Amino acid sequence: MKPTFTIADFAAWAAARPPSPDYFAMYSSLWDAVTTDPALMHLPIDDHMVHRGDALFETCKVIDGSVYLFPDHLRRLQTGAALLSLPAPTFDRLLDVSRAVLSASPSRDALLRIFLSRGPGGHGASPLECPAPQLYVLAIRRHAPFMETHPGGASAALSRVPVKPPPFAAVKSVNYLPNALMKLEAASLGVDFTVGVAPDGTLAECPTENFALVTRDGLLAAPPPGQILEGTTLLRALRLAQDEIDAGGPLSAHLRGVRRQPLTPDDALSARELLILGTTPDATACTRFENRPVGDGLPGPVQTRLNALLLADQRNPASLTPLL
Repeated sequence: MKPTFTIADFAAWAAARPPSPDYFAMYSSLWDAVTTDPALMHLPIDDHMVHRGDALFETCKVIDGSVYLFPDHLRRLQTGAALLSLPAPTFDRLLDVSRAVLSASPSRDALLRIFLSRGPGGHGASPLECPAPQLYVLAIRRHAPFMETHPGGASAALSRVPVKPPPFAAVKSVNYLPNALMKLEAASLGVDFTVGVAPDGTLAECPTENFALVTRDGLLAAPPPGQILEGTTLLRALRLAQDEIDAGGPLSAHLRGVRRQPLTPDDALSARELLILGTTPDATACTRFENRPVGDGLPGPVQTRLNALLLADQRNPASLTPLL
């Protein structure tokens, strides 16, 4: 161990660090610039995001240079910022920074990660010691959706990790310890996802995804707002499904409506289909739940059609915000 570590030592370490193929570019308001060097993608340890979890984040899908559902992500960021009394960047500011980050990226397809933090200022608990909030935006590699690599569908089990209570459940803050433990739990159980259970026994959400099901009487049902984080993909999927049902499209042969309602483990065990919904998995079929097959154990018609609708919507100019 060296007695001291200097800027020169850091530069030497950064130069020797192997490049990461998954980290494309990062903006930090601390230096108001973009870097493409993963060795420089750091933030101060006294930023309250690090030691207090006092920050918000969003993960957006970038498709051929355009961000999918960008206004929806920004609205959720602004709602969370209001709860935290944290000044939020304007849409134009976020657009300019995101464009700069993606312009420096080697790929027009990515995940855009936006972090709004309380900023550095000390190691106490009070946000008042932080002079100004900070904005960090990254472009990272977007991997293939779950169903592309697992066409047979996913497995899931009930989680024993306590869920976050309202209103914190509905805020996309970086306080993701329960979510991280759910990921670890899924690996230990040998399943792809776990589903949280609220104190009243109703189902909540997966570690970083929403959960929905098709009831025996033909409803596409998802947990009500409040006890879950309202996923942009969940809300868009429910709207696309309702619109197609109303228009008498293909989903109307399998669904009679869309509903937000409390769901229990028994509802999941008796469901015709279980769905995992999120920015990265799109609409994923959960074909095995609690070591039992869901329906006939194969991806169902609702998941197949809903995923197709989401993929088509991701090419719809009305749902995209061009950056490049």
